[in-house]
Amino acid sequence: MPARLYHERIARSDTAPARWLALTHGIYGAGSNWRSIARKVNERRPEWGVVLVDLRQHGRSEPGAPPHTIAACADDLRALCAELGDVQAIAGHSFGGKVALATRALVEPDQTWVLDASPSRRDAAADQSSTVMRVLDTMERAPRGWARRDDFVAAIVAAGHDDGLARWLAMSLVPEPSGTLALRFDFAALREMLADYRATDLWDVLEAPGGDVEVVVAERESALTGADLGRLAAAPPHVHVHRVAAGHWLHIDAPAAIVELFAARLP
Repeated sequence: MPARLYHERIARSDTAPARWLALTHGIYGAGSNWRSIARKVNERRPEWGVVLVDLRQHGRSEPGAPPHTIAACADDLRALCAELGDVQAIAGHSFGGKVALATRALVEPDQTWVLDASPSRRDAAADQSSTVMRVLDTMERAPRGWARRDDFVAAIVAAGHDDGLARWLAMSLVPEPSGTLALRFDFAALREMLADYRATDLWDVLEAPGGDVEVVVAERESALTGADLGRLAAAPPHVHVHRVAAGHWLHIDAPAAIVELFAARLP
Protein backbone atom coordinates (compact mmCIF):
# COMPACT_ATOMS: atom_id res chain seq x y z
CA MET A 1 0.00 0.00 0.00
CA PRO A 2 1.46 3.41 -0.93
CA ALA A 3 2.59 5.76 1.83
CA ARG A 4 0.41 8.85 2.18
CA LEU A 5 2.55 11.83 1.25
CA TYR A 6 2.29 15.20 2.94
CA HIS A 7 1.93 17.96 0.38
CA GLU A 8 1.46 21.72 0.27
CA ARG A 9 -0.16 23.67 -2.57
CA ILE A 10 1.48 26.94 -3.62
CA ALA A 11 -0.68 29.31 -5.68
CA ARG A 12 -1.72 32.95 -5.73
CA SER A 13 -4.94 33.62 -3.86
CA ASP A 14 -6.35 35.69 -6.74
CA THR A 15 -5.70 33.16 -9.52
CA ALA A 16 -6.89 29.56 -9.75
CA PRO A 17 -4.10 27.63 -11.52
CA ALA A 18 -5.13 25.70 -14.60
CA ARG A 19 -2.28 23.23 -14.11
CA TRP A 20 -0.13 21.90 -11.29
CA LEU A 21 3.52 20.97 -10.99
CA ALA A 22 4.35 18.35 -8.35
CA LEU A 23 7.82 19.19 -7.01
CA THR A 24 9.75 16.96 -4.64
CA HIS A 25 13.10 17.14 -2.90
CA GLY A 26 16.31 15.19 -2.62
CA ILE A 27 17.46 12.81 0.09
CA TYR A 28 17.58 14.44 3.57
CA GLY A 29 15.17 17.17 2.40
CA ALA A 30 11.48 18.08 2.42
CA GLY A 31 9.13 19.82 0.05
CA SER A 32 9.32 22.97 2.15
CA ASN A 33 12.97 23.39 1.08
CA TRP A 34 11.60 24.46 -2.31
CA ARG A 35 8.83 26.78 -1.03
CA SER A 36 10.59 30.02 -1.97
CA ILE A 37 11.34 28.71 -5.45
CA ALA A 38 7.74 27.47 -5.82
CA ARG A 39 6.31 30.85 -4.86
CA LYS A 40 8.51 32.66 -7.35
CA VAL A 41 7.63 30.20 -10.12
CA ASN A 42 3.94 30.75 -9.40
CA GLU A 43 4.45 34.53 -9.45
CA ARG A 44 6.10 34.26 -12.88
CA ARG A 45 3.67 31.66 -14.21
CA PRO A 46 0.39 32.09 -12.26
CA GLU A 47 -1.41 29.59 -14.50
CA TRP A 48 0.83 26.96 -12.88
CA GLY A 49 0.45 26.08 -9.21
CA VAL A 50 3.10 24.04 -7.41
CA VAL A 51 2.45 21.08 -5.11
CA LEU A 52 5.40 20.60 -2.74
CA VAL A 53 5.68 16.91 -1.82
CA ASP A 54 7.48 15.18 1.06
CA LEU A 55 8.73 11.71 0.06
CA ARG A 56 8.35 8.72 2.36
CA GLN A 57 10.84 8.77 5.28
CA HIS A 58 11.05 12.56 4.93
CA GLY A 59 9.23 15.58 6.29
CA ARG A 60 5.67 14.95 7.45
CA SER A 61 4.86 12.04 5.15
CA GLU A 62 4.14 8.53 6.33
CA PRO A 63 7.33 6.42 6.60
CA GLY A 64 5.88 3.76 4.30
CA ALA A 65 6.33 0.01 4.46
CA PRO A 66 9.57 -1.61 3.30
CA PRO A 67 11.15 -2.03 0.87
CA HIS A 68 12.17 1.62 0.62
CA THR A 69 12.98 1.76 -3.09
CA ILE A 70 12.69 4.13 -6.05
CA ALA A 71 9.74 2.04 -7.27
CA ALA A 72 7.98 2.34 -3.91
CA CYS A 73 8.54 6.10 -3.82
CA ALA A 74 7.23 6.41 -7.39
CA ASP A 75 4.11 4.45 -6.46
CA ASP A 76 3.58 6.79 -3.50
CA LEU A 77 3.81 9.78 -5.85
CA ARG A 78 1.56 8.10 -8.43
CA ALA A 79 -1.10 7.64 -5.75
CA LEU A 80 -0.85 11.30 -4.73
CA CYS A 81 -1.14 12.45 -8.36
CA ALA A 82 -4.24 10.28 -8.76
CA GLU A 83 -5.71 11.79 -5.59
CA LEU A 84 -5.00 15.37 -6.71
CA GLY A 85 -6.19 14.67 -10.23
CA ASP A 86 -4.76 17.72 -11.99
CA VAL A 87 -0.97 17.26 -11.93
CA GLN A 88 0.46 17.76 -15.42
CA ALA A 89 4.17 18.12 -14.62
CA ILE A 90 6.44 16.35 -12.13
CA ALA A 91 9.84 17.52 -10.88
CA GLY A 92 12.37 16.16 -8.42
CA HIS A 93 15.86 17.00 -7.22
CA SER A 94 18.62 14.41 -6.78
CA PHE A 95 17.00 11.26 -5.28
CA GLY A 96 13.64 12.90 -5.97
CA GLY A 97 14.68 13.39 -9.60
CA LYS A 98 14.98 9.65 -10.07
CA VAL A 99 11.63 9.21 -8.32
CA ALA A 100 10.08 11.75 -10.71
CA LEU A 101 11.55 9.87 -13.66
CA ALA A 102 10.19 6.54 -12.40
CA THR A 103 6.80 8.19 -11.88
CA ARG A 104 6.84 9.33 -15.52
CA ALA A 105 6.29 5.72 -16.54
CA LEU A 106 3.25 5.44 -14.26
CA VAL A 107 1.31 8.68 -14.87
CA GLU A 108 2.58 9.96 -18.25
CA PRO A 109 2.80 13.68 -17.36
CA ASP A 110 3.18 16.38 -20.00
CA GLN A 111 6.60 17.25 -18.58
CA THR A 112 9.12 15.67 -16.19
CA TRP A 113 11.97 17.60 -14.55
CA VAL A 114 15.09 15.71 -13.45
CA LEU A 115 17.10 18.14 -11.32
CA ASP A 116 20.71 16.91 -11.13
CA ALA A 117 19.87 13.21 -10.88
CA SER A 118 21.44 10.43 -12.93
CA PRO A 119 19.28 7.85 -14.73
CA SER A 120 22.21 5.40 -14.54
CA ARG A 121 23.18 2.64 -12.20
CA ARG A 122 26.11 3.52 -9.97
CA ASP A 123 28.93 1.49 -8.50
CA ALA A 124 28.55 1.63 -4.71
CA ALA A 125 32.29 1.94 -4.05
CA ALA A 126 32.70 4.77 -6.57
CA ASP A 127 29.71 6.60 -5.13
CA GLN A 128 30.97 6.45 -1.56
CA SER A 129 32.95 9.68 -1.97
CA SER A 130 29.97 11.69 -3.28
CA THR A 131 28.68 14.67 -1.33
CA VAL A 132 25.42 12.85 -0.58
CA MET A 133 27.19 9.87 1.00
CA ARG A 134 29.69 12.05 2.88
CA VAL A 135 26.77 13.98 4.40
CA LEU A 136 25.11 10.74 5.49
CA ASP A 137 28.34 9.49 7.08
CA THR A 138 28.69 12.80 8.94
CA MET A 139 25.12 12.70 10.26
CA GLU A 140 25.46 9.10 11.43
CA ARG A 141 28.65 9.89 13.33
CA ALA A 142 27.20 13.03 14.92
CA PRO A 143 25.74 12.97 18.45
CA ARG A 144 22.07 12.03 18.73
CA GLY A 145 20.92 15.12 20.62
CA TRP A 146 21.73 18.81 20.26
CA ALA A 147 20.99 21.65 22.67
CA ARG A 148 20.92 24.26 19.88
CA ARG A 149 20.62 24.26 16.10
CA ASP A 150 23.73 26.43 15.89
CA ASP A 151 25.75 23.68 17.61
CA PHE A 152 24.65 21.19 14.97
CA VAL A 153 25.47 23.61 12.15
CA ALA A 154 28.94 24.24 13.60
CA ALA A 155 29.61 20.49 13.82
CA ILE A 156 28.55 19.88 10.21
CA VAL A 157 30.73 22.77 8.99
CA ALA A 158 33.65 21.48 11.08
CA ALA A 159 33.26 18.13 9.28
CA GLY A 160 34.03 19.91 6.01
CA HIS A 161 30.59 20.81 4.67
CA ASP A 162 29.28 24.15 3.41
CA ASP A 163 27.50 26.47 5.87
CA GLY A 164 24.43 26.72 3.63
CA LEU A 165 24.19 22.94 3.44
CA ALA A 166 24.61 22.64 7.20
CA ARG A 167 21.80 25.12 7.85
CA TRP A 168 19.57 23.28 5.40
CA LEU A 169 20.23 19.98 7.22
CA ALA A 170 19.43 21.72 10.51
CA MET A 171 15.88 22.21 9.24
CA SER A 172 15.42 18.47 9.85
CA LEU A 173 16.12 18.75 13.58
CA VAL A 174 13.01 18.09 15.68
CA PRO A 175 12.40 18.38 19.46
CA GLU A 176 12.88 15.24 21.56
CA PRO A 177 10.94 14.53 24.81
CA SER A 178 14.22 15.18 26.64
CA GLY A 179 14.22 18.76 25.37
CA THR A 180 17.13 18.29 22.97
CA LEU A 181 16.96 18.44 19.19
CA ALA A 182 17.56 15.37 17.01
CA LEU A 183 17.53 14.55 13.31
CA ARG A 184 14.25 12.91 12.34
CA PHE A 185 15.85 10.44 9.92
CA ASP A 186 15.83 6.65 9.96
CA PHE A 187 19.39 6.21 8.70
CA ALA A 188 18.92 2.53 7.81
CA ALA A 189 15.94 3.44 5.60
CA LEU A 190 17.94 6.26 3.98
CA ARG A 191 20.79 3.87 3.19
CA GLU A 192 18.29 1.44 1.65
CA MET A 193 16.85 4.24 -0.49
CA LEU A 194 20.29 5.38 -1.63
CA ALA A 195 21.37 1.81 -2.41
CA ASP A 196 18.33 1.40 -4.65
CA TYR A 197 19.02 4.80 -6.26
CA ARG A 198 22.42 3.45 -7.26
CA ALA A 199 21.03 0.08 -8.41
CA THR A 200 18.19 1.47 -10.56
CA ASP A 201 18.64 2.24 -14.26
CA LEU A 202 15.94 4.46 -15.79
CA TRP A 203 17.38 5.35 -19.18
CA ASP A 204 14.56 3.42 -20.86
CA VAL A 205 12.03 5.63 -19.08
CA LEU A 206 13.88 8.85 -19.93
CA GLU A 207 14.25 7.90 -23.60
CA ALA A 208 10.72 6.50 -24.04
CA PRO A 209 8.35 8.64 -26.16
CA GLY A 210 5.92 10.84 -24.28
CA GLY A 211 5.99 14.20 -22.56
CA ASP A 212 9.11 16.34 -22.47
CA VAL A 213 11.94 15.57 -20.05
CA GLU A 214 13.92 18.55 -18.75
CA VAL A 215 17.29 17.48 -17.31
CA VAL A 216 19.09 20.10 -15.21
CA VAL A 217 22.83 19.56 -14.70
CA ALA A 218 24.82 21.21 -11.89
CA GLU A 219 28.13 22.23 -13.44
CA ARG A 220 30.33 22.45 -10.32
CA GLU A 221 29.52 19.09 -8.71
CA SER A 222 26.95 16.99 -10.48
CA ALA A 223 25.31 13.64 -9.88
CA LEU A 224 25.66 13.06 -13.63
CA THR A 225 28.89 11.62 -15.00
CA GLY A 226 30.64 12.35 -18.27
CA ALA A 227 29.13 9.13 -19.65
CA ASP A 228 25.66 10.35 -18.62
CA LEU A 229 26.21 13.67 -20.39
CA GLY A 230 27.41 11.91 -23.52
CA ARG A 231 24.29 9.76 -23.64
CA LEU A 232 22.08 12.80 -23.02
CA ALA A 233 23.69 14.54 -25.98
CA ALA A 234 22.36 11.76 -28.19
CA ALA A 235 18.95 11.51 -26.49
CA PRO A 236 15.65 11.76 -28.39
CA PRO A 237 14.27 15.26 -29.11
CA HIS A 238 11.82 15.22 -26.19
CA VAL A 239 14.82 15.32 -23.79
CA HIS A 240 16.27 18.79 -23.11
CA VAL A 241 19.44 19.45 -21.11
CA HIS A 242 20.09 22.64 -19.12
CA ARG A 243 23.36 23.46 -17.34
CA VAL A 244 23.42 25.57 -14.19
CA ALA A 245 26.51 27.11 -12.58
CA ALA A 246 26.00 25.48 -9.19
CA GLY A 247 26.90 22.53 -7.01
CA HIS A 248 24.58 19.58 -6.55
CA TRP A 249 22.35 21.33 -3.99
CA LEU A 250 20.63 23.49 -6.61
CA HIS A 251 18.00 25.01 -4.31
CA ILE A 252 20.80 26.33 -2.09
CA ASP A 253 23.37 27.34 -4.73
CA ALA A 254 21.24 28.64 -7.61
CA PRO A 255 17.58 29.23 -6.72
CA ALA A 256 17.19 32.15 -9.15
CA ALA A 257 18.49 30.07 -12.06
CA ILE A 258 16.03 27.28 -11.23
CA VAL A 259 13.13 29.76 -11.11
CA GLU A 260 14.18 31.10 -14.52
CA LEU A 261 14.24 27.61 -16.00
CA PHE A 262 10.80 26.69 -14.69
CA ALA A 263 9.36 30.04 -15.81
CA ALA A 264 10.80 29.63 -19.30
CA ARG A 265 10.19 25.93 -19.86
CA LEU A 266 6.87 25.05 -18.22
CA PRO A 267 4.39 24.48 -21.08
